[in-house]
Amino acid sequence: MPPRIGVFICHCGRNIGAVVNVPEVVDYTRGLPGVVHAEENLYTCSEDTQDEIVETIKENHLNRVVVASCSPRTHEPLFQETIRKAGLNPYLFTMTNIRDQDSWVHMNFPREATEKAKDLVKMAVSRASLLKPLHRQRLPVNKTALVIGGGVAGMTAALDLAGQGFDCHLVERDKELGGMSRNIYRDLKGNDISAYLRDLTEKVRSEPRIHLHTSREVVDAEGFVGNFKTTIGPVESGTPTEEKEAVIEHGVVIIATGAEEYRPQEYLYGKNPAVLTQTELEKLVVKGADSLKDIGEVVMIQCVGSRTDERPYCSRVCCGEAVKNALLLREGDPKRRVFVLYRDIRTYSFQEAQYSRARDAGVIFLRYDPERPPHVYEENGEVVVELEDELLGRTLVFDPDLLVLSAATLPNPDNQRISRLYKVPINEDGFFLEAHMKLRPVDFSTEGVYMCGTAGSPKYIPEAVAEAHAASSRAATVLSRETIETEGTVAGVEEILCTGCGNCVELCAYAAVEIDPEKGIAAVNPALCKGCGTCVAGCRCGAMVLEGFDDREIAAELDALLT
Repeated sequence: MPPRIGVFICHCGRNIGAVVNVPEVVDYTRGLPGVVHAEENLYTCSEDTQDEIVETIKENHLNRVVVASCSPRTHEPLFQETIRKAGLNPYLFTMTNIRDQDSWVHMNFPREATEKAKDLVKMAVSRASLLKPLHRQRLPVNKTALVIGGGVAGMTAALDLAGQGFDCHLVERDKELGGMSRNIYRDLKGNDISAYLRDLTEKVRSEPRIHLHTSREVVDAEGFVGNFKTTIGPVESGTPTEEKEAVIEHGVVIIATGAEEYRPQEYLYGKNPAVLTQTELEKLVVKGADSLKDIGEVVMIQCVGSRTDERPYCSRVCCGEAVKNALLLREGDPKRRVFVLYRDIRTYSFQEAQYSRARDAGVIFLRYDPERPPHVYEENGEVVVELEDELLGRTLVFDPDLLVLSAATLPNPDNQRISRLYKVPINEDGFFLEAHMKLRPVDFSTEGVYMCGTAGSPKYIPEAVAEAHAASSRAATVLSRETIETEGTVAGVEEILCTGCGNCVELCAYAAVEIDPEKGIAAVNPALCKGCGTCVAGCRCGAMVLEGFDDREIAAELDALLT
């Protein structure tokens, strides 16, 4: 059947329409070979427009669809599902990005942007005319989950999954559960975090569907969504052990590896006993009034180890922790002087009320320029802090009984290794990187692997718990199925061309390609393949092909651009 192509060109509100002359592009598109229908939409991704596309496909007997709008990364699955509802194979669809790659980058050149939009649509139509239906395989799903990390987020996710009837293996490197939360005793509202943590831990230990593995770590992993195999073993402690490695078969992975507190190298930390971190101060406060009875003045320094060239990110919780502990110090002794030296106070949302409360309670907040941070030194064994006050225009000198450092939150050093095992990315700071911060905030691009808590970034306990609920919900969408479909856009092998050199095996980041021992040529596991095309680009003899992006389709796009 000859191609009958429908083209839908989006204004994207004003994102495209304010630069590109969309009606002109639509008129041009109607004259392209194979196009039997072309129209413009204010928002092609809206529910109403989706319904109209389904009807248009049926009325015009379309067998190919092109959408010219925003990013395929975020919207291609939506449009593929739409044409599937109309009875078309979802891979008889192509999308071109005339927002990010056109109107946004050429916003000051509307005439040229309009001509470029025509070229982009022409290329997409040429490719669409050669598209072939692709098909997905169905594979069984193992209905067991693996959660890596026994902090608050990991335990919450495990309990959620167990509550939905799924077995869950919870792996924690430490002997105890709780992670960083073991060093937190109260939150900003005064809630007892220790009691909360004890209750959560008891629930995990008493839940029969949760299989707890403490003092264990992940040493190897293989497989794909619905069918993973992870090997765990005892954490290396330097002492002999007879415990053996064990293999866990599971359908999904939730990474909740947590984070850790930075141990400062600056401000005399570790050199003078009067210099503490916020968590160490909180532990001291919890011990009671006797431990602080001789403390008359406390100075806190914010952003220690954060927002530097080495760690440019904000550690998020430091300001709230400083305000919380400053209030506790003042409540313990209203005569005690507490000074907070800060760059910016970031007590966002309802925490702002606690910041105001701290100021009303007599806590003094003094800003410092990051170019001129506080100067700390010892004098006769005592800590001295000097601050260049911007408002007063002079140097202030403090002789505190305690100097408290709001230290950075660091990513778990194990993140690098875990990221390689499960083929998931981490960002430049060492935290795990989600697939999309708005559309897929707890997902990875690797299907079946999810993240939550401080594994992704510094955050407060309620935020980590919310992410744990989200991650377990996403994981349950896989575990609740009997089977799962693989992607159709996967690599394949032209066997007659393959020499079995193994270059594709080395290049594949997902271990989806191997050499068939009987045929001596490459073979692709479609369940593991993510359609990245690396093997195709690296194949010396042109034997590797990527379904949906074969040479004829790519050449058609280039011909359309050049003619």
